[in-house]
Amino acid sequence: MTVQPDPCIGVRERGVALITVILIVALAASMAAFMAWQQQIWVRQVENLRDQAQAQVVGRAAIDWARAVLADDARNNNVDHLGEKWATVLVPLPVENGRVTGSVVDQQGLFNLNNLVRNGKVSQPDVAVFRRLLELRNLADLANAAVDWIDADSETTYPGGAEDIDYLAMDPSYRAANRMMIEVGNLYRVKGFSPEMVERLRPFVTALPEPTPVNVNTAPAEVLAALFQDLSMADAKALVEARKSGYFQDQADFRAHLPASKVKQIRDNDFSVNSRYFMVTSLASFG
Repeated sequence: MTVQPDPCIGVRERGVALITVILIVALAASMAAFMAWQQQIWVRQVENLRDQAQAQVVGRAAIDWARAVLADDARNNNVDHLGEKWATVLVPLPVENGRVTGSVVDQQGLFNLNNLVRNGKVSQPDVAVFRRLLELRNLADLANAAVDWIDADSETTYPGGAEDIDYLAMDPSYRAANRMMIEVGNLYRVKGFSPEMVERLRPFVTALPEPTPVNVNTAPAEVLAALFQDLSMADAKALVEARKSGYFQDQADFRAHLPASKVKQIRDNDFSVNSRYFMVTSLASFG
């Protein structure tokens, strides 16, 4: 007996073969797409590393440029003021595939937190200046807490001071630094200073590696008002306005601009008309 082949079987086999081919093509396409995606990520990573390297080099070059400008200024001028070349904010300059900008800020125009302790001893005149600055910013009197953070002893200064016994009771616990501050951000760890307080205070304080006088040619009105007892904000703002038309040439020139009643209240080592410490910031953008 002759058996006729079932035509449905051939159709089914061809269907299975077609589906197999489609699956293989889909798998190959997926693998190709995945490999292309991986390749794209790798290329982008290489580009990012290249852009980062370029930005770092250009940023360091901007800092070197600022260092050269400051060195030249120090050789040719004994007075530092806001009308000098270094005080000009660098507008964004185009460089190949990117841009760079930067600024220089006189740190001696700010109150130096490390003035609070001089030669291992608390400097009461500087503590008074810091208290007035805190008051001008409507902040709590935490001057003694900052003193205890810096001084070398473990004796709590009252009122408001804090030493190891206070910090070890915190969670997490730690100890008082009992050494000079490295940066303004160290205030975050001083008892009583909240992040909001530190940020409100930051534009007016600095942390330099030695006690320094305040440069009256660059100090904001708040620092001037805190620096000299009973000097009102109105008088301080008048001094800031006066130096716009002509910077203070020396200490005698500055004294001549003070209200007569305030001249005897200031010490020569509290202020100056020049600076040795500056903060240089550069920002380079690529890619």
